[in-house]
Formats: sequence, structure tokens, C-alpha cells
Amino acid sequence: MLTRLAWIAALFTTFVWAVPSRADWHMASSDHFVVYADDSEKDIRRFAEMLESYHEAIAYVIQRKVEKPSPSNRVTIFAVGSIRDLKALAGGNNKFIAGFYVPRAGGSRAFIPDIRMKGGELDFSATVLLHEYAHHYLISTSRFAMPRWLSEGAAEFFASAQFMKDGTVSIGRPAVHRAGELAFSDKVTIEELLDQGLYEKRKSKRHDSFYGRSWTLYHYLVFSEERKGQLSDYWFKVAQGIPSLEAARQAFGDLAILDKEMNRYLKSRSMYSYRVGPDLISPSPVTVSTLSAGEAAIMPIVIQSQRGVTREEAEALVVEARDIADQYPQNAAVLAALAEAEHDAGNYPAVIAAADRALAIDPASKNAYIQKGYALFKLAGDAEDRNDAVLDAVAPFTQLNRLEPDHPLPLWYYYRSFVDRGVEPPETARHALERAAQIAPFDQSLWMSVGYMQASEGKIANAVNSLSSVANNPHGGGLARQAHAYITALENAPEGQPFRLEKVVVPAAAESDEESQAL
Repeated sequence: MLTRLAWIAALFTTFVWAVPSRADWHMASSDHFVVYADDSEKDIRRFAEMLESYHEAIAYVIQRKVEKPSPSNRVTIFAVGSIRDLKALAGGNNKFIAGFYVPRAGGSRAFIPDIRMKGGELDFSATVLLHEYAHHYLISTSRFAMPRWLSEGAAEFFASAQFMKDGTVSIGRPAVHRAGELAFSDKVTIEELLDQGLYEKRKSKRHDSFYGRSWTLYHYLVFSEERKGQLSDYWFKVAQGIPSLEAARQAFGDLAILDKEMNRYLKSRSMYSYRVGPDLISPSPVTVSTLSAGEAAIMPIVIQSQRGVTREEAEALVVEARDIADQYPQNAAVLAALAEAEHDAGNYPAVIAAADRALAIDPASKNAYIQKGYALFKLAGDAEDRNDAVLDAVAPFTQLNRLEPDHPLPLWYYYRSFVDRGVEPPETARHALERAAQIAPFDQSLWMSVGYMQASEGKIANAVNSLSSVANNPHGGGLARQAHAYITALENAPEGQPFRLEKVVVPAAAESDEESQAL
């Protein structure tokens, strides 16, 4: 259902959100999300229900569903406290950060401030989460990498969602949070918007209007009657290998005219959006539980570990984890978290000891299997009998696979168990790696491994396709540069002839890369 929304009146509205009082730690669980928050049971339930409705609304609007993730491959969200707490956790100097997302196999992680809601609205930190989950969802529906403007425009289109009390989700509302950027930031030309290379050449340290302009173009093309079908035509041409700017000229015509239409569109007094009623979607149910005293006590350690720590931070953190484990020696979740903290600190025998204690209490402790497997693989690298050590290391992942057959990590480590022993992986292991990447398409390191494997098999076209989505990552980064270098090296490689990518020289980073994605 389409509806018109007031745009100009909302542009510079300031919202004030109610801050919830402190409460017990709760966990909300559903088919696609796990949420941990030190907030009220009511708020965390409503928040998780909104996320499930959002998932369903995206599927309805784009008419493409994704495979239900295995339990460990759901998006896990941590509400970490105040904006100041979030910035401290994120690190770096990004003073505008309101949330961030770390995509990885076996569970992508998102970090947001405490849950704050008023009516059907969420604060900006939740908008960041919705933006990143839109990326997460769209990546899961196609192996063709979107041009950056299209990827970001689509994410912004969905991120401005509003949730009604009757279960209706409004999708494609005006991106009010980009109003200031569109009004005051450096303008990005239509050619720069459509051609990532041109944009990177002119990009300065000043904040520009890339996100806002991407949203404008995407929103306009979705709802414009005069340009109906042009967005799909453009995307089809790009997927066929036509460069973005040329595909745009073929699909949209004169870009100067399109640019003027976009500027007029921003001055519209109202805009269309989709209203996805509760009769059109079927969100999965949400269950909420209160964490035990031990789980609540170890949660700050868990959040830090899941975020990622330096060795210095890990050495301080593991001391706290040991103190908490001493207080709760029969809590499997606490012991599994201790194993993770010991791993971060590089204490691999201690990892195995803590994991074994956790598994003795709870044989279904998945994180204990993972941490034990990680530690054993690390130790296998220096073992005298590397072959037997690697076979021992893969055993915890084999046990995890029995608990959760579609967990991507056992599939990946099964493949590694051959590579690390210098044994040619059999067809079953190759299929396992490809399956891991398929069920965790947002983990770019897996697709890098798949592309590397396919090139070594002489499947050059398949390798280029696997590497393309990494190379075109809208957030850039080291893996993107590496994938670009690999694709360039494969341009003249004959199909059917094995090509070893370890000989390819990868350009050095211009600056340090950040694994997480933040807005």
C-alpha cells in the first residue's frame, strides 16, 4: 500500500526520546535476531518484535525472501548503555557514531545504545541498525554486488521505517535524518554518485551528501511513474557487467535532466511510502528471558570480547573474567565467556580448560565448542605432529556441526582441516566451504576463500563472481582492495587452468581499515 507523507514539515523536527530506567539484563530471541539489553522486558520485547516486522516488511517490498538462518547465524544485538559508552566501545575518533555492525559467519554483531522508543519511532541509533540490517538482508538475496550508491540508497530507503501499534510497518518514508546533510554538506554530482571511481577521486575529508543523494535517487526511481522500470533496467545492466555510469546513461537517459529532477523532488511537499499492513506479513514470535546472575555479571566482558579487543585490552579483561568465573563456577555461559576472554589474551591451554569445564556442565554450549576449536587450531600450528593436531582441532567443530548442521564455522574449519595439513581438500570439503559462504554471505572473508579456491581449480569465471561482491563492498577496506587485485590478476587467466592467487601483490592500505561498519 502506498501513502503520501509530509516531507518539508518534518525536515528539521527535533525529537526527544524517553530514556528507560535501568533494569535486569534480558535476552529477546526470534527467528532472525537475538537482543541483549539491560532494559525493561516490555521494551526489549517490543524492540525485537519491530525488528522481526522490519525483516518481513523488507521481504514484502522487494518480493524476495531469504533462507531462515541457523540459530547461531542470527544477528545478535547488544544494547551497551549511553552514547558515550558506545563511542568508548567503538574506539577511534568518530564523534558522530550512533551504532555499529560487525558482519561475520556464525553471528553478525550490532552494538547500539540503550533501547529508546516513543510510540512507533526509534531513535537514530536504531536507524543505523535498520540501515545495516537492510544491507545484511539485501546481500543475502543476491550474489551480484550493488554499486555503492544503490547499496546505500536502498539501505537508507528501508532504514527510515516506522512501526505502528497495529503492526503496520511504513517503508520508504522521508529520510529526515539526512536532511541536514542534504541541505548543508558538500554536494556530490550525479556522475560522482553513479561512478565510485569518480567519487573517490574528489572525496575530501569534509562531510558530503553521498548518503542523502543516494537515498534521493533511489526513492525517486522507486516511486516515479515517469521513470517506472528504469531502476530494474539499470541494475540488470550492471549485473551484466556494464559499468555503472554507462548503465545509468542507457537506463536513465540524460543525467543532467535526472539531476534536476532529483533536486525538484527534494522540494516536494509530500512523498510516497509503502504501508505494509499486519495482514501482509507474518513476523516470527519473540521470547524474552531474564539472564541469570552469572550471565548478567559476565555480560560486559562478553560485549567487549564480541566487539574485539587489542592484546593489551584482552590481558586486562581476562583478569575480570576469571574473577567472575570464580564467583559462578557452575555457570556454563560464564565459563564459555571466560574461554573466549582467555583466547583473546592468547592463553590457549586455559581456553581449552575453561571450555571443557563449560561443556561438562552443558554439552550444548556452542560457544565453548567454538573457543576450544579456535585454541586447538592455534596450537596445531606449532605442533610436532601437525597432521594429528589438526585432526584433534577439528573435533570440537564436528561436535558443533552435530548440534547445528547449518552453522557456518564447522563447515569452514572442515575445509581448513585439509588445507592446514597440506592435503588437497576433497569435493565434500570444497562444497562445505561454498555452503558456509552461502549461508553467511555477509562474511566477506568466506567469499574471499571461495574465490581463492575456485581460482586454484581453474574456475576463473566463478572466482571472479565470488570476489566481485567483496571488491564492491560499499564500505571499502582491505579485503575490498585485495579482491580488486585478485580480479585484475584473473582478467587474463585462461578458464580451466588453475591460478594461484598467493602470487598477487595487493596494494597497501592508504589508512587503517575498520572491520565494523558504522554510520
